[in-house]
Amino acid sequence: MRFNRHLPELFADFENVYQWFSLLSDIAVNDPSDTIHIVVDMINGFVKKGALASKEVCSINDDIASLISKCKHNHIKTLALADMHSENSTEFETYPVHCLKGTEESELTDEIKNADNHIIVFGKNSTNGYLEPDFCKELLHSGKHTFILTGDCTDMCVMQLALTIKADFNRRNISSRVIVPYELTATCSLPDHAPELAEMMALYMMKTNGIEIVKNIIL
Repeated sequence: MRFNRHLPELFADFENVYQWFSLLSDIAVNDPSDTIHIVVDMINGFVKKGALASKEVCSINDDIASLISKCKHNHIKTLALADMHSENSTEFETYPVHCLKGTEESELTDEIKNADNHIIVFGKNSTNGYLEPDFCKELLHSGKHTFILTGDCTDMCVMQLALTIKADFNRRNISSRVIVPYELTATCSLPDHAPELAEMMALYMMKTNGIEIVKNIIL
């Protein structure tokens, strides 16, 4: 068994991760013209109603709307990914039925909509929005190299998107910055899911894969 260290040693590792997390700070956007803001799943089905709606995700809704408004003022495009599942989605083998395409659950919250009525929304039928061809094409053809990711869930859709963007741009030998402000991400409570631990470890794993983890975004 590889995990043969004593529990106190593992706790020491976690303490180091927590120390790193506690020292994170805000970051300013240096080049708005080279930046895209991507909002992940800030839709009614995770924020306000439905089987996966949670107070944790609801708590970041207004702050993300505020960042969208600031992005608009600074000429930074905001794109949105939104769960739009088919009724036979195999994701329902893992999670409760949620965010069916064409329902209110799959729509952006009113606060997000009102922050910028020009947001382009890309539907997704999995936890990894980068696998949606139209969204992938939009990012690659944008000519941008800095991507700010906000939304939910930190340890699922946000993490998968961040890692895949970074990996694909690396594969193409295109330099990129993928930035995740932890105050603008959240995860939900599910059975057999330790949300605070899962979120912190997801942020740390993103960090070890070249993602910039910060406290918040200054615009």
